[in-house]
Amino acid sequence: MRKLIVETRDRVYPVFIGYGLFEGGILSELDLPFSSGALITNQKVGPLHAEKVSQAFLKRGFRLSSLALPDGEEFKTLASAEVAYHFLLQEGLDRKGFLVTLGGGVITDLGGFVASTFMRGIAYYQVPTSLLAQVDSSVGGKTGVNLEEGKNLVGTFYQPYGVIIELSFLKTLPEREYREGLAEVAKAAFLAGGEFLEVLRVQSEALLGRDYSVLEDVVERAVLFKKEVVEQDEKEKGLRSILNYGHTVAHGLERALGYGTLRHGEAVAIGMMVEAMIGLELGITRPQVIEIQKVILQELGLPLRVEVALSAEDFWAILKYDKKREAQHIKFSLLRDFGDPVFGVSVPEETFKKVFDSVRGAVLQ
Repeated sequence: MRKLIVETRDRVYPVFIGYGLFEGGILSELDLPFSSGALITNQKVGPLHAEKVSQAFLKRGFRLSSLALPDGEEFKTLASAEVAYHFLLQEGLDRKGFLVTLGGGVITDLGGFVASTFMRGIAYYQVPTSLLAQVDSSVGGKTGVNLEEGKNLVGTFYQPYGVIIELSFLKTLPEREYREGLAEVAKAAFLAGGEFLEVLRVQSEALLGRDYSVLEDVVERAVLFKKEVVEQDEKEKGLRSILNYGHTVAHGLERALGYGTLRHGEAVAIGMMVEAMIGLELGITRPQVIEIQKVILQELGLPLRVEVALSAEDFWAILKYDKKREAQHIKFSLLRDFGDPVFGVSVPEETFKKVFDSVRGAVLQ
């Protein structure tokens, strides 16, 4: 087992990474001075893992009532949050109660949002079951739900009380969902550069084969990188926005195509390619970044293209709903080089349209 401690102004909490954590009594490592608890999962993950997690809490004296929401990005909504609120009230949860979120990025984001707003904030523990959630969304305290206009437009910064990354849960992950998580691993490696990037380049085949010794190392590296960024900038006033690399375009793609058509990690992979080309056009990104990034993403089995029946002008209009917009300026996080990110780059509309039109055949179609 590996253990990291995230230290923010709002909360200090542990992140555990390993195998057989629930069988090994991991909950004895957590302080659970609460009255009662509930588990929020989805209808796909619940039948696979909810019983194991619930039994571990039962041994600590907590019987968890369980709510299984529909699976999919299209259900990360205020309507789903309201379903959860009513459930918690029916189960008698009070301000001293706690939530356990069991699932991928949709559940960790949605469950965290529910915890942050129910009774004006209750404790919650993240148990991410997808690779994407394990390396990214379960750590750092970003919560949120989607609106018709865009992703995560309603949300909070609310740190969990603990994160338990059980790597054996990845065994049940469908191949497409597993691979999308590799996009967030790649993003972290591109931002970190150095040894992390080299490990990714050398171990791409082992990662695709779900070699668990390699996975444990890579997940720890990704979480450690995010932890260090979050500790410096918990509420994304500056540095933390580097973690949005690839995401401005990705969120636009998800909305343009309809939530659930592209998986989030797939959109991020395409988004990183487009944003690298924007950086090149602006004279920020070195040409080698594009070529190396392309090779790594291809080796990880990630898509670099998708059909989008939108003009550059229409796609730019979608980006105006991105939460990183400031006044009329859309802010991007880009790479100068691997390990050398830059944030808060205001990309002119004409530059974006020029790149978008030039890459439609190579990347977007």
